[in-house]
Amino acid sequence: MSVVYALATPAVKSAICIFRVSGEGCHDYISEIFGLDSPQPRRFLLCDLKNNETFIDRVGLILFKGPESYTGEDSFEVYAHGSLGVMSLIVDLFDSKGFDQASPGEFTKRAFINDKINLNEAESLSDFIESASSREVFLSGASLFGDLSKKLSDFSERINSLRVRVEAEIDFSDEGQDFMDGSLSNDLSLLIEDFGSFVSLCINKREYSNNKNIVLVGPTNSGKSSIFNRLLGYERAIVTDAHGTTRDMISSEVFFQSNKFSIFDSAGIRETEDVIEKKGIETSIKKISDADLVLGVFEKKDASLVSSFKKMCDKGSFFIIQNKIDINSSDTSFFDCCVSAKTGEGFNSLKNLVVSFFERNKKNNKNSQYLIRDRHVKLFNQVTKDLDIALKGLNDSKSLELVAEDLKNARSGLDEILGKKFSDSLLGDIFSSFCIGK
Repeated sequence: MSVVYALATPAVKSAICIFRVSGEGCHDYISEIFGLDSPQPRRFLLCDLKNNETFIDRVGLILFKGPESYTGEDSFEVYAHGSLGVMSLIVDLFDSKGFDQASPGEFTKRAFINDKINLNEAESLSDFIESASSREVFLSGASLFGDLSKKLSDFSERINSLRVRVEAEIDFSDEGQDFMDGSLSNDLSLLIEDFGSFVSLCINKREYSNNKNIVLVGPTNSGKSSIFNRLLGYERAIVTDAHGTTRDMISSEVFFQSNKFSIFDSAGIRETEDVIEKKGIETSIKKISDADLVLGVFEKKDASLVSSFKKMCDKGSFFIIQNKIDINSSDTSFFDCCVSAKTGEGFNSLKNLVVSFFERNKKNNKNSQYLIRDRHVKLFNQVTKDLDIALKGLNDSKSLELVAEDLKNARSGLDEILGKKFSDSLLGDIFSSFCIGK
């Protein structure tokens, strides 16, 4: 495969930037680029990076000799100063040497192809990088660092052992050797039970990591944008005393107590002839129906308007927030939470209210140990089905050839999870979701 490179850190000004390079022949350029002859692998080296005789930067360099590297190939990493100008010059240098820019997930795909990791671990790596809470780190980490793969390999061996016994009975029964006894059905029943217990410890990433969408609604000038900015910690939305200032949906992500939320600031809802503002109000109303939680922001004088907003939301997903308690007294008997966007008073209570709402409505996953994907769920269901059919075939004295085929299909499903069998389109789907440089 060709030599590829990528910036492994964000393309923004920072303290350092890191470039990764991998592929057969990449070490042939070490002397030319860094002025080093036969440097030792796996040592952090300080050297000058040059393009011909033009000095670019003094950098850190680590060499990895294949197959003892992440990709299984010869590779190296460059640690340079995080200047956008330096990044651009390094890109130009690598391009001039004929290196190809890596596609998303290219390095991990090469690691998979070179048997450094299996397909499940490659998927788990992507989930690990995308994890937004400590719980997601632990769940995806258990899948990434071998524990899930070991479990699946153990089940594969148990299925294979049962299949060998069935096929031995088919091949050698006429020679007077008995490979079938009552324990075979019992062993298969126990395998099905153990596999079911294992699957119950897995949770689908799509169900666990669904975005928690929060929409701020209310009449104009109630302070929705001010609350939005206060929750974010900086001024993202424009705030004025004029009615109808916010005319479009504004969103941003925030973190509270290791939880990630997507918060949307909406246009104030009122009757208006302004075409642009009217369009923004229509967008706000539509977003309410898609929200997981709606925070209705009102002043104390707007209490009579609450019921009309509440009707737009699902039962139990609407909280009434009183704003501007710095100029009006709090009414805790009517409002769910009372805050001042101006002073910040009450915002800890508001954050706790939001977090507790999602905790109450979260599916029970305290016993979950592994984070999996839709692909795994589908294959787990098929493996379970194949094992059940095999057991029924044994108990009903069906053809042993059919039982052996069902066990073979079950084993094949586990092999597909680990990537022992795969299609090019599957690899494309998996690795295209990776970031550049991983």
